[in-house]
This record gives sequence, structure tokens and C-alpha cells, in this order.
Amino acid sequence: MTWPVFYKRRTMKNLILSAMLLFTVTVSAKAQGDRINEIETYKIAYLTEKLGLSAEEAKIFWPIYNDYQKEQAALRKERFQKMISFRKINEIEDLSDAQVQELITNDFSIRQRELNLEKKYYYKLRSNLPIKTVGKYYRAQEAFKREILSRYRNGRPGRN
Repeated sequence: MTWPVFYKRRTMKNLILSAMLLFTVTVSAKAQGDRINEIETYKIAYLTEKLGLSAEEAKIFWPIYNDYQKEQAALRKERFQKMISFRKINEIEDLSDAQVQELITNDFSIRQRELNLEKKYYYKLRSNLPIKTVGKYYRAQEAFKREILSRYRNGRPGRN
């Protein structure tokens, strides 16, 4: 049995469109990954400059910082996978009261875990480094966030 010509063309067209879509999604994901890596690289350079760590302090700081980043990423991934953010729900009216309550309490739970994680690493930093160095770190973190937000709002991701 042979397939009609129009069906073959339509199938080929669908295959080409699917391949183009896959390529676009792949390029977009790579660009997003590149942007995240670029920001993280810039952040490390930024923190290095702002903290002015001695060699001994750097040996202590960077492993703690890296562990904190890993745990933070895992928590963000969990939040995304569960889609528990209250703001992501389109129609609250379509949910039962129990579902709405669960969304809200799940969001509280994740935010509490984020706060607990921040405290955990604050205590690790504080117990291993001078408190003024820890203070510089928190100040640099906030300044970095403001700078990155400003750069991307102004459409200048790669400029100073």
C-alpha cells in the first residue's frame, strides 16, 4: 500500500517543523545555561574582589560558599518541580479550599527551609571567618543582586 503524496508532504513538513522546534528549544536552553554560567562566573569574580580574602580565608570561604550554592540550587529545583508557588496558579476559584491551603502552607514550608539554609551557612561562615568578612559577604551579595538586576533591566548583560 502506498501513501498518498499529500500525506507524505504533510509528514515531511511536520518532521521539519518538529526538528526546527527542537533546535530552537535546544539553542534557547543552551543560551539560558550560558547566561547562568556567565552570571555565576561574574559573581565569583565580584565576591573575590569585594571580600579581599587572604589565602587562608579563601580556603575556608569557597568550600562553604560552594556547598551553600549546591543546597540552594536543590531547594530551587524542588520548588520548581512541585510547582508549589502560590503565584503560579491561574484560577484560585477552580481549587478546593484544602488545595488552596496546601499551596499556601507548602510555599511557607519551602520559604522556611530557605531561611533555615541561610542561617545554617551564616553560622558556618561566622564560626570560621571574622565577622567583618561575613558582613562584607552579605553586603556584596546584596550589591551584586542589585547590579545584575540593573544590567538586565537595561538590556546590557555584558557591560559594566
